[in-house]
Amino acid sequence: MAGQGAGQGAGRVLGANLRARRDEQGISLSELARRSGIAKGTLSQLESGAGNPTIETVFSLSNALAVPVSSLLNEPPASDLVHVRSSDVDVLTGDAVDLRMLRRLEHPGSLLEVYDQQIRAGAVQHSAGHPGTEHHVVLTGRLRISAHGQQFELEAGDYLAFRAHAAHEYEALDGLVRSVLLLEYPPDGQPASLESLHLS
Repeated sequence: MAGQGAGQGAGRVLGANLRARRDEQGISLSELARRSGIAKGTLSQLESGAGNPTIETVFSLSNALAVPVSSLLNEPPASDLVHVRSSDVDVLTGDAVDLRMLRRLEHPGSLLEVYDQQIRAGAVQHSAGHPGTEHHVVLTGRLRISAHGQQFELEAGDYLAFRAHAAHEYEALDGLVRSVLLLEYPPDGQPASLESLHLS
């Protein structure tokens, strides 16, 4: 797809984690290619750290391996005090979205991934769906999210959560949108119910 993927740092971490997750599950490159729809040669490049993964690639691998995205992108922090500058984090780029994973938070009952998210105007970001529940907080701009057969227009300070298992879309309405995305995985790997989020 068009657009720049992650930098070399994210590619290196992804390669090591991808190989480790595949070895843990006893999956061949050919089988992972079949499950993810990504060519075997591309997977081989990614595992060697030479690839340039996009948002779509990383989420396809997450779905194929049934693991959280952070299991592929996370490098454990070196200390108990963690300071992350967004500008220092490699970007995963899609058609309209730039994502920087700032932190993976594990707590009893859930796993959270914290992302700095930017949505560029002039294109729509499509997601085929993935495990977990997305929590969005818009910081600047106006964002349209289409999910569960509905459209929501969010402004600065607005919040929306939805199960991400079905196809959904993002579109910036008036220029660049800055937002925080929390991707929540319950401990059993199944998305939280809308009822538990009081969104039904």
